[in-house]
Amino acid sequence: MADELQDITDDLTRDLNALRFAAPVTHVYNPLTYARPAWDQYCQRYGQGRRRVLFFGMNPGPFGMAQVGVPFGEVAMVRDWLGIEAPIGQPDVVHPKRPVQGFACPRSEVSGQRFWSWARDTFGTPERFFAEFFVTNYCPLCFMGASGANLTPDKLPAAERAALFAVCDRALQRTVALMQPEFVVGVGQFAEQRLKIALAGVPGVRIARVPHPSPASPQANAGWAKLMDAALRESGVMAP
Repeated sequence: MADELQDITDDLTRDLNALRFAAPVTHVYNPLTYARPAWDQYCQRYGQGRRRVLFFGMNPGPFGMAQVGVPFGEVAMVRDWLGIEAPIGQPDVVHPKRPVQGFACPRSEVSGQRFWSWARDTFGTPERFFAEFFVTNYCPLCFMGASGANLTPDKLPAAERAALFAVCDRALQRTVALMQPEFVVGVGQFAEQRLKIALAGVPGVRIARVPHPSPASPQANAGWAKLMDAALRESGVMAP
């Protein structure tokens, strides 16, 4: 299973390397390349076997997976709860306002802190959580503009967006075929939309959505864990 995830990662990275992005994008980070040891650790430790539920986020945040190579990768949670730490390299071109400091990054990634804290508080140990769940991103690339601002994939020009989505759809479909989940859950509206498109016609898979834990969401700031529990119960992912 881990070898198959590595094959999916290799093919995804190769296909992404062939893409080109113009303004407003000035910098593109792919943590599946420069942070690959941490991603491989994550897959080997927690990505083996079938999973009842797959979570798909949108793409890495500049202080999360872009730093440590793990989805929703808040440094302290990845190191101290997931038990993952590995050498982190550098993107080909680094934005001066967005250095990659790896596990030495002093910034806390709020979305990641919220997501993994929910998993810890709900399941106790990573082993209990990952017995049923696996977490990844739809798109592994982090896009930045000239100012260092984070750009989400849905904001790309139409032609670039179509090429990117075709690549990411293939990796998503292969991951779902490999892990054979009952539920595939989009973290946020964008991820849910992509799941519905990429998995249209795939039998036996139920698509659901949970709210994104982003600090840009007033609702999430008012208590995201409760929203997460309610969404999972409503969709049937978790028992009432």
